[in-house]
Amino acid sequence: MNDIEPGGTRYMTQLFGDKNKNGLTRDLIEALIPMFEEASAGAIAVDRDARITWINNSYSQLLGLDSQVNAVGRPVRQVIPETRMPEVVETGKPLLLDIMEHQQQQLVVTRLPFYNDAGEIEGAVAFVLYDDLQPLTPLVSKHRRLHQDLVAARKALAKKARSTRYSLGDFVGASPGALEVKRRARLAAGREMAVLLLGETGTGKEVLAQAIHSVSSRAEKPFVGVNVAAIPDNLLEAEFFGVAPGAYTGADRKFREGKFQLANGGTLFLDEVGDMPLPLQAKLLRALQEGEVEPLGSNKVVSVDVRVIAATSRNLEAMIAEGSFRSDLYYRLNVLEIPIPPLRDRLADLGLLCETLLWELSEGLDMRAEITDAGVAALASYDWPGNIRELRNVLERALTMSEEGGVLDADAMFKVVPRYGVRPAPKLAPRPVRPLAETLAEAEAQAIEEALVATRGNRTKAARLLGISRSVLYEKLARMS
Repeated sequence: MNDIEPGGTRYMTQLFGDKNKNGLTRDLIEALIPMFEEASAGAIAVDRDARITWINNSYSQLLGLDSQVNAVGRPVRQVIPETRMPEVVETGKPLLLDIMEHQQQQLVVTRLPFYNDAGEIEGAVAFVLYDDLQPLTPLVSKHRRLHQDLVAARKALAKKARSTRYSLGDFVGASPGALEVKRRARLAAGREMAVLLLGETGTGKEVLAQAIHSVSSRAEKPFVGVNVAAIPDNLLEAEFFGVAPGAYTGADRKFREGKFQLANGGTLFLDEVGDMPLPLQAKLLRALQEGEVEPLGSNKVVSVDVRVIAATSRNLEAMIAEGSFRSDLYYRLNVLEIPIPPLRDRLADLGLLCETLLWELSEGLDMRAEITDAGVAALASYDWPGNIRELRNVLERALTMSEEGGVLDADAMFKVVPRYGVRPAPKLAPRPVRPLAETLAEAEAQAIEEALVATRGNRTKAARLLGISRSVLYEKLARMS
């Protein structure tokens, strides 16, 4: 065998040797594809957003797909609900041997992440080792029993402890702004620092908070969220720190734990922290600094270990200037800041968001909800003051009113998009002369964003539209983020 061909000695040394510190790279994966085609019962690849970029014909047939083309560009869980590929992309950890059940069929699957030259996760590949498990029946039966026990244990744990619903894959987007949010979220997940999420209402702050927790070292511990703005000021202290027996008239005779005690060992999410009254800010600061709380009506302190993620839609720096927010608490909370752009500033993600939301909305329905490119373009004319939350409501309304079997076009969108938020045509005004490099960079970023909008986030197609290679597009997106 030629040692430079896939499977040759030199190639295998390159793949698994000490020089390859970052694991599989895109180039190595592409070199492996012929071997996957020949040696496996099926193979598939996804990008960093867990969207299918390639699937071979044998796997398409195995999954019962009409065509390979229809699968490319879709979230992998829409095609294979049982897959663990998003987990591999999020964690960077391979799953070398796993039994996946799909439509009452057991498949032995290997899943591997791959990286770019900078060592960042770029996607993952999986290939089916066995699709006929008759000889492995005892092993499969044991795996099924263990899996059932694991599911039961997780359900029991979920009842006992607070868990999360979202992972990083649930924060949808491929625009430069969305990629930067995900990059910072991954940084936050790998560290114990406090995180401050900044963004308008409806941008997905709680989704991101849960996602950070779910891939952190505290993932098996509780995630406790509290909306500060939704609790009356006179009850906040009790909600945060707990209440001792008989602390006040009508108080329980038993000790009532506060949010800090409930989140002990895990993550405490403080939503709308900018609405917290000043007296409680001082007590919160002490709890964070000392790692202990004093329940209402008690003289004893309780030690707690929590990681705090705070979020707000308000301008905390302006509040500090006017004296309504403590600067020392701000610096305590804002170790890593993650600004989440509003939807109107990341319209390149509209197609991806619509596709994901429609898939969620159509679950349990007899029809498959889709939106045309013209429908997405119609949505781009609106300002979206309610951001992704509003987008979901608009799509649900359009789906309810649809007479085209779940296919939403421009006319369907214009019927449900509020008129008051439609952006007027921009007025021409003199622009100052800027350096040529800056102007060219801005034009390039705009062209990339328009290409992503036109292809509904499919970076392979976007690169083709722009007349550049996929690797060059990834490099440009990395520089923009």
